[in-house]
Amino acid sequence: MQDIEVIAPNLKHSLSGVTTTVIRLLPIQKDMIGIVATGPGLPDNLPHIRLIKVPFLSNRRLRVWHARRNTEMLMGLFLRHILRRNLKLLFTSAAQRDHSGFTKWLISKMDALIATTPQAASFLQHPSTVIMHGVNTKLFHPAEDKQVLRDKLGLPGGTVIGCFGRIRPQKGVDLLVDAAIAVLPSHPDASIIFTGRTTAEFEAFQREQEQKLQEAGIRDRVHFLGERPWDEIVETYRALDLFVAPARHEGFGLTPLEAMASGVPAIACHDVGAFSAQIKDGETGRLVEKDNATALADALAQMLEDPAKLAAAGRVARDHVEQNFRIEGEAEAIVKVYRSLLNTA
Repeated sequence: MQDIEVIAPNLKHSLSGVTTTVIRLLPIQKDMIGIVATGPGLPDNLPHIRLIKVPFLSNRRLRVWHARRNTEMLMGLFLRHILRRNLKLLFTSAAQRDHSGFTKWLISKMDALIATTPQAASFLQHPSTVIMHGVNTKLFHPAEDKQVLRDKLGLPGGTVIGCFGRIRPQKGVDLLVDAAIAVLPSHPDASIIFTGRTTAEFEAFQREQEQKLQEAGIRDRVHFLGERPWDEIVETYRALDLFVAPARHEGFGLTPLEAMASGVPAIACHDVGAFSAQIKDGETGRLVEKDNATALADALAQMLEDPAKLAAAGRVARDHVEQNFRIEGEAEAIVKVYRSLLNTA
């Protein structure tokens, strides 16, 4: 391993968008700079240092602590000001909303800021570098044989629609359930799979959705698979025919890009996250109004009308991501920020 120049903390056990970002970027960045992750819930193949060892790293070298959560900014401040570690503090924000007073205070203590969209940058109240997410087009790619992959994963046949993310109202799960109730009876070969964790707080919400599906007579065509391993999620993208991201609120929202890189067209909301920058409406998928189950159902019905057009949209989507959203560009831009901090000793 190269000398450690950057530490990317992941101070959360469960899989989240931030954790996914660390998992995506480090395998590429490790060939550009001496970077390690620290914290739980990360694959064994990532360069890693135990958090307990961070305070004992030599202070002769300046390092970057790249936080993506409040807890990680706070830990960085503790390491620098209490334990006197030789660190530059960097924070990446995807939030497109006004920050709490505590978060604003943490942000004010950072040495540099990255925002994942111009909208996120507008809420930081400090200078930042806008670096949009990309995807690994080698990891996310179309399937050679979808049916073989579905058999391996235990997924249904026919037309398979996916929606990945935690099961909660923020992710618009109920909107897709309502759209499914309106559309699926006219498309008997179509089914929907949800993947994502349901915390105790939202178990009643999931039961409510399942009850609606039961009453509509399509409970056996909409599957809640729970939280799945990362490698399985990557394969599941390839097995889909259509992806839907009906979120009401989102920081950046990477799942449509991952789906499109896998050769799968996507439906998302044009005024949520960075979806409008990702999807070419009518070409790589559809953009619909936020929090509107009827508009979502209309888009879903249109996409399902012609399987040949659906497949063609998937091919266009793959090309679109390869041309505009490769992860190598994101990784290089972030490493440039690291180097600028390391060169300001």
